This record gives sequence, structure tokens and C-alpha cells, in this order.
Amino acid sequence: IFLKRLLQMEAESGSLELVSTIGFEGSIPGGLQAHPDGHHIIYPLGCTLIMKDVCSQKQTFLSGHTDSISCVACSASGAYLASGQVTHMGFKADVIVWQFAERALYCRLSLHKVRVQAVAFSPNDKFLATLGGQDDNSVVIWDIAGKEAVCGSQAAMTSAGPVYALTFCRNRDDIFITGGDVTLRVWELKPQSRQVTPTDCNLGQLKRIVKCIHVSEDDQYMYCGTTSGDVLQVNLKTCLIRYFGPQKEKFSQGVTALQLLPSGNLLLGTGDGSVAELKGAPSFKRVRSEKVAGAITSVSLRGSGNQFFVGTKTAEMYQFEFADFSSTLLGSCHHSSITDITFPLESSELFATSSHNDVRVWHAETGKELLRLVMPNLTCAAVDFTPDGRAIITAWDDGKIRAYYPETGRPMYTIHDAHNKGVTAIACTSDSRSLISGGGEGQVRVWEVTGRSQAMREALKEHKGAVTCIKIRKNNEECVTASTDGTCIIWDLVRFVRSQVIFANTMFRAVCYRPDECQIITGGTDRKVGVANSCGCE
Repeated sequence: IFLKRLLQMEAESGSLELVSTIGFEGSIPGGLQAHPDGHHIIYPLGCTLIMKDVCSQKQTFLSGHTDSISCVACSASGAYLASGQVTHMGFKADVIVWQFAERALYCRLSLHKVRVQAVAFSPNDKFLATLGGQDDNSVVIWDIAGKEAVCGSQAAMTSAGPVYALTFCRNRDDIFITGGDVTLRVWELKPQSRQVTPTDCNLGQLKRIVKCIHVSEDDQYMYCGTTSGDVLQVNLKTCLIRYFGPQKEKFSQGVTALQLLPSGNLLLGTGDGSVAELKGAPSFKRVRSEKVAGAITSVSLRGSGNQFFVGTKTAEMYQFEFADFSSTLLGSCHHSSITDITFPLESSELFATSSHNDVRVWHAETGKELLRLVMPNLTCAAVDFTPDGRAIITAWDDGKIRAYYPETGRPMYTIHDAHNKGVTAIACTSDSRSLISGGGEGQVRVWEVTGRSQAMREALKEHKGAVTCIKIRKNNEECVTASTDGTCIIWDLVRFVRSQVIFANTMFRAVCYRPDECQIITGGTDRKVGVANSCGCE
């Protein structure tokens, strides 16, 4: 009856509408793009491309990819967006061209295998260049109006390594550049004969891995950021290196993002989180710099360059004022998988999430991060608010349960050696005096928390696999635990014995009580939602 009611509600209401998201795939090079209109930023999140109005914070979602997006580009006019994806080995990876004004899919292009490494538009929106990943090693030119491939070629010689960067000239539709591991090529496109001809640049004795490329306004020079921490200036006509620098103080962990300013100076993002302004060639002298959290993967100018956006590998987006190099955090999120999410009792304003390295508390209406609890190199498997709202309880893979004050994030107490294979689940009773934890070894333990003391009251040993979820009844006399061993067990918390067990051919990941507590609802790796009667219910 309950499942029938769910289906009826779905038929009545239709599918859920996505209103907003918190997140940014910061590991993609050049993933954060400023639109030429000066009001929107474009960035990927999973299989979805997001357009966000910086002023109103409204988000628009472009869905069409079947796997994670791997690269993003915006045309010079702003009329088109392009995004490439990854896929499984042996399958073709799609490139999708979007119409910005209509917020709609324009065409889908499929030739590359496994991964699309980079995409770039020609300056007059006539062609789109796409670069395949290491398993594909090809570059293809597409006619945007005709929605068809013009020509293609091997991206690099077999003696060279992978190709990472791709860009067009600023004024010519028939010249584009690729760069990568000991390879830097200038390509000339001949649309009439459907041919593309590469010319390898001569870097002399230098051996560099190029990660990003930017062409000067007059198409005379290109600037290449390298993993060695310097910038190369190469003449586009002769394909010869002219200058490189800085000579002494190279940037730690390489130059990962690059923009050319109207003044002729360079704006760099580096792997150690530095945002720096450099004088142009030949000095490449550092003018000023600031640091942000995480390796920088994107630098994008807004309008004429009075402001610019920076994206980092730790999924943070910053807006910089060029005049004083001050920064504002536009958005942040976890940069690895989220392990748990929870709301406080009878409150919808806040919620907490857990992940690798940290636990964060968010404001639900605005999506702003309010609090961050950091434990480096550890993973928090579960998080819960005590019903009285006085503590945030967290479960960590080092076997400890840690409690924090929600107002300040200061530690309240720590239960050491709570489980010998890491704490994998946590729940708090309605009176906030007891905790129930689950571990990787399969034990369920009940803890008494009074004042400054925390003591184990009972250990329940039935599960053979890690405990993944714990829910407690409102009267605190019963709880249900889910495990990867394919069982859900209902426990009597008065006598500390098993009351009921549910077996299934799945690894249970979640369990909860219905609001009337007469049934429990389960979810597992078989992608099925199960419903079972709870103890004492007919």
C-alpha cells in the first residue's frame, strides 16, 4: 500500500524540479568560464553544465551528457558553449555544443574515444576544435553551422607524451595550437581541401610539459604555462621560442592557468594556489601575488579585466578585484565523495555534510558554507546533530567519535578507539544522552554520554560486514541498523538483544523508519527500495 501511494504521489506531482546545487568540479582545467556578457559564469558539476548569474545567484542546468564532463569552452561571442565528457574504455565520448540564449542543446558530436581532453572555438564561431585524451590522441575540427567534422589528425607524434592544451588564434579561424608533454604544435586548417597541417615549435634545449596556452591579441605570440613553473613566449609565425621565465623564482607545482591582460602583463594560476601578476617578456618579473586554498585550475577574466574568477582543485570559486587583488569566496563544496547528510531535528534552515578531510554545515536557503570542521587525511563516514542542538557528532575512519560545538566548531569531546576498523555510522537518542555507533568490523555499540564522561554501555555483535546506517525510534527503546552483509537488524535497546532481522541479496546502504514507525524502508546496491514491517506492528 505504501509503495502504491508513492507511485500515486509521483503521478500526481510529476518529476522533481532541480532548483539549485552546491558544488563545482574544480579538477577540470579551465572548468570555470566567465561569459562575455559579464553576468554569468559557466562550470561543470558531474554530468551537468551549470550557468550561474553572479548577481542573482540563479542557476540554469544543461543536461545531456551520459558521464562526467571533462572540459568546457565558451565562444568569443558568447553564443555557444561546448563541453566534452569521459566514458568507458572502448566507447565514444560525446562533445555537446549548447546555445547560450536558448539554454538548449545545439548538436552532439561523436568521434573521440574514452575522453575528450579539451575543446576550443574559433574566434568567429565558425569552427570547433576538439582534442581527444591519451587513449584517443587525435584532434578534430568541426563545422559548427554544418554540425559535421571537417577533418582530423593525430594530435602528437608517437614519441611525444599526452596533449593537454588546445586553443585558437584570436583573429584567425584557420590557426590553432596544441601543447602537452614535450610537444607544442601550431596547426593550419585548410577547409576547402579538408586538411590540417601541423608545425612543431622549436624550443631548443628546453623540455617542457605545457598545461595551458594563451595567444596575444595581435596573434604574434603565444604564452605557454608549464609544469616546470615558468612561462614560454613563442613566436607564432616562426614557431621559435623567444623568451621564457621567470629564470630564478619559478612557481611551485607549475603554472596551471594563464590569461593575458590588456596591459600586456600576465595573470597566472599555479599548482600551489598562488594567483600572480607578471610583467610581460622578457623579464617575467612578479608584480604581486595572493594565495587561495587548493591548486588553481581556472583563471577567467570578467569583461575588460577589472575582475576575474579563479577556480581551484578543492572545488572553491573566487572573485578577485584586479585593483587591489582582494578576493571573495563565491562558492565552495567538498572535493571528494559525500558520505552523509543530515538536518537538525525539526529544522530545515541548516544541514551538515561529511566527506574526506572535513565536515561542513550549510545554510539551506542560500547554499552558503557556515562552518567547516577539518581533520586532514581522515574521512568522516557519518554526521549527526544531537536533538537538543548542542553538539555535532561525527564518525571517523581512525576509529574515533568526535563531538563539536555547532556555534564555533571547537572540539567538545572525543571517544578514542570506538571501533577498531573505523566508525562507519552514528546516531543519537532523542534525549541526547546516548550515542549508538557502528563500525567497520560489524559491531553496534551503545555509549552513555553524561557531562564530561563517555562510557560504552553495551556492544551488539551480529553483523558480519560494516554497519552503514543507524536509526533510532522516538521512544529510544529500539533501533535499526543496516550493513553491507545484506542484513538489517532491529535491536531491543532495553534488553540489548536482536528483535528482528531482514535478509536480502544486496549490500544495504540506508535504512529509516516511516513517520508512524510501523515500517522500515531500506535502500541498497541493488537499486531497490524495500519496505518491511517493524516489530510490534501488524
